[in-house]
Amino acid sequence: MNTHEQRHRNGHLNDRALFSGNQLLHLHDAVYELCWLLNRGYARHSAIQLVGDHHQLAKRQRLAISRAACSTVNRELRNAKRLEIAQIKDRHLVIDGFNLIISVETAMGGGLLLRCCDGCVRDIASIHGTYRLVHETRQAIELIGNALQAFSPASVLWLFDKPVSNSGRLAEMVRTIAGAHCWNWQAELIDNPDQVILNGGKVAITSDSAILDGKVQWVNLGAYLITNHFHESWLIDFSDVLNEPE
Repeated sequence: MNTHEQRHRNGHLNDRALFSGNQLLHLHDAVYELCWLLNRGYARHSAIQLVGDHHQLAKRQRLAISRAACSTVNRELRNAKRLEIAQIKDRHLVIDGFNLIISVETAMGGGLLLRCCDGCVRDIASIHGTYRLVHETRQAIELIGNALQAFSPASVLWLFDKPVSNSGRLAEMVRTIAGAHCWNWQAELIDNPDQVILNGGKVAITSDSAILDGKVQWVNLGAYLITNHFHESWLIDFSDVLNEPE
């Protein structure tokens, strides 16, 4: 196996204990409470610490609730800019590369996914400046490509964080796969992809909250793929938390 590769993106050893049984009840309550605080203007960092301490959550559980929760206002604003996947026909797309690929790799590898309050599906992987290809990487890119091409976008631009190790190798893999299928794709390394996505005028494919809270139109491709291709994925659903009575 290549030294730059790991076997699968299937989560941490303790995830089964942290995200099953009675822990799920605590996490559901924690996401509800975090949304409640966000709806009342509490700072996100302070609210996460308050809720995490109250429920004595582990680090990865805190990461999970932070990615799952949002305010009602933010959910409504994000949904107002969301396009259905059929609406990408003849549109120019920009993909938040690591954001999408890692979630699909996680689904393929049996890792934990969250259906969040805004309808996005997010993983709790954290690359910390280092990305490792896994066995499913090529398959994940091809699945994404086949799904997109079924709806005939005009072009697709993949952006990868230049400072992250192996971003160049991943971008080259994307170009190679696109060339083999004659897909109109480009893949670029950028120091700050978020700003390019926010200001580039293309339809974004991402679940990054900072981008979704901007003015960009976006497509919830990750959730579409999980719903249609990964019926047996390990998915914890928090999508109805904001609909519960306070």
